[in-house]
Amino acid sequence: MKTMNVAVYYNNNDVRLEQRPIPNIAPDELLVRVKASGICGSDVMEWYRIKKAPRILGHEIAGDIVEVGSKVKTYKVGDRVFVSHHVPCNTCEFCLHGQQTLCHTLHSTNFDPGGFVQYLRVPAINVDRGVFLLPDAMSYDQGVFVEPFACAIRGLRQAGFSAGQRILVLGSGISGLLFIKLAKAWGARQIIATDITAFRLQAATRCGADMTINARDDVAARVKDATAGHLADLAVVSTGAPSAVQQALASVRPGGTVLLFAPTEPGVQVPCDLFEVWNKQLRIVSTYAGSPRDITEAVSLLASKQVEIEDLITHRLPLSEAAKGFALVAKAQDSIKVILEP
Repeated sequence: MKTMNVAVYYNNNDVRLEQRPIPNIAPDELLVRVKASGICGSDVMEWYRIKKAPRILGHEIAGDIVEVGSKVKTYKVGDRVFVSHHVPCNTCEFCLHGQQTLCHTLHSTNFDPGGFVQYLRVPAINVDRGVFLLPDAMSYDQGVFVEPFACAIRGLRQAGFSAGQRILVLGSGISGLLFIKLAKAWGARQIIATDITAFRLQAATRCGADMTINARDDVAARVKDATAGHLADLAVVSTGAPSAVQQALASVRPGGTVLLFAPTEPGVQVPCDLFEVWNKQLRIVSTYAGSPRDITEAVSLLASKQVEIEDLITHRLPLSEAAKGFALVAKAQDSIKVILEP
């Protein structure tokens, strides 16, 4: 039995390099050799991950098809691909109404055994609707960004963003920075970003933010000054800090929108003045993941260089240093995107 290296998550401080059998594929499946795999912020949300540990995580992957099942006619050995771990059924009420990320199938599908491995098996349903060819000009590193970028694309679309708007991004981690780059590419009039670390505020400026604010300051007052009293048209909450939700509500104009992108731990309650929310006629929306449509658009924007993402990569590590990678992402101080290269 042939084996491969895998990184197994036990907790944020215990990620072990172990051996697992290389998966066998069925006639309607694929085997992919992982070339690059990104560590997502959700991978280090211990309250979310620990309940299913030990587990092989990783869902931001790019690689090569090395084995094709006899019934698969769409792909061939050697194809460079991004593979989506979650795919919709395309037939339920949610899917038929354009809400694929609420689909129960999407929440139950995955590739096997995870992305922090040398080889992964792509189940038939993922082969059917979750494999995307990487254009020749697109690197594996860019492929790693397809999934998180698709999430940002869906977020701005759900929030009704349009060119000429003022946008406030609360939290300048990898998701926040992708929102900044996307908003700039889509013609934002003004982009303001917050965070509590100077490292990430500097990154926000490099990514296109017109102004940065330390999140410990009076964010709403600073936004009001920066916009000559207009406030933001859209506030994107890309941090799980409950205070950011309150800052977002206070920093958007009457009739504006607050996008809840990053989750808090279950059970967290955020007090707010409901009269003010009602009186300002605010729109509050939330979003999760990305649909096939969003993934297709992400591939196009990245491959065409309309959005550049290489500057977000701060670390490339071998799979044997996965524990170091998790520590960097969990610390969230001197890293942005950490990529493992199995």
